[in-house]
Amino acid sequence: MGATALTKKTFNNQIQSGVTLVDFWAPWCGPCKIQLPIVEALADEMKGTATLAKVNVDEETELAGQFGIRSIPTLLLFKDGALVDTMVGVNQKDVLKEKILKLTV
Repeated sequence: MGATALTKKTFNNQIQSGVTLVDFWAPWCGPCKIQLPIVEALADEMKGTATLAKVNVDEETELAGQFGIRSIPTLLLFKDGALVDTMVGVNQKDVLKEKILKLTV
């Protein structure tokens, strides 16, 4: 299944409850091509615990602007609608998993 693709219409509903990690990316971005498969794999692994999602910044410029995304990949971590962490650049799977699990206890 992998990460859920979000749009400005679905974004707020998705982050409102539980833990959601959102990967802001673009198809032309080299580091994004490293990060996205990590997010996709973690999405399947964390199913039922947290939601992992992705936003294509080329298609969702309004969302990227709303969160001040200046470089990609940028990962935003939400807990019950509140932004709790921002990570810029490539993050390893174990680092992301640890941050997510800290919020789910």
